[in-house]
Amino acid sequence: MDIKGSVALITGGASGLGAATARRLVDAGASVVLIDLPSSAGAAFAEELSTSAGGTSGDDAGRTATFVPADVTNEVEVQAAVDTAVALGPLRIVVNCAGIATPGKVLGRDGVLPLDSFSRVIQVNLIGTFNVLRLAAAAMVATEPVTTGVGGPERGVIINTASVAAFEGQIGQPAYAASKGAVAAMTLPLARELARSLVRVVTIAPGIFETPMMAGLPQEAQESLGRQVPHPSRLGRPAEYASLVAHIVENAMLNGETIRLDGAIRMGPK
Repeated sequence: MDIKGSVALITGGASGLGAATARRLVDAGASVVLIDLPSSAGAAFAEELSTSAGGTSGDDAGRTATFVPADVTNEVEVQAAVDTAVALGPLRIVVNCAGIATPGKVLGRDGVLPLDSFSRVIQVNLIGTFNVLRLAAAAMVATEPVTTGVGGPERGVIINTASVAAFEGQIGQPAYAASKGAVAAMTLPLARELARSLVRVVTIAPGIFETPMMAGLPQEAQESLGRQVPHPSRLGRPAEYASLVAHIVENAMLNGETIRLDGAIRMGPK
């Protein structure tokens, strides 16, 4: 499916993997709607992307970036973002990047892990992802199919973000691993269901990437983590995630799969 001329909805779009994806898709000719929290830099980033798109003439005509402040777990706010995307054109790309990685051992120094702490991670990473994809899918299946290249007719593609923690969760990651494992697990049933509507569903499971979550660690710690990656021995770059997103959109045979993007790392217990 062609990126150019499509509308993309990206959660967590103000920073990290989401921002890199937005930039890549805008550069390829898409209009993007960014979902992020009101406290984020989403408005400024959307303005930057719109400016970089080069105006309203020639090949850049119609390319826009719009920020819609929303909590991915809020039905009303997410529906407003979907409606904004539909107003721009055919919604064909959804990328779920929003997530949190609050650590917590079941039996920690301060006692038993509060249930609210566990629930919050599940709510954002799993329920939030599902909330966005279900509302976006309803809009996506209402569009006319397009046929490009050898891919055959398609209406769109939904790309979710899991993590290698879905497969090798570390000590202190029960909530995070559970949430990302669930995102990976629902990929195939979603792809099977939406196949009749010509919509694909694919999940990316990144390894250790340069994201705002990682930026809070000391530089020495980041470099140490990077050296644990077999090859290339460094942290992943958001642009590499965005590059995979673009390929998934363009390759019609990628469907129902969770793709590890991790430099062959296999996480240890801690």
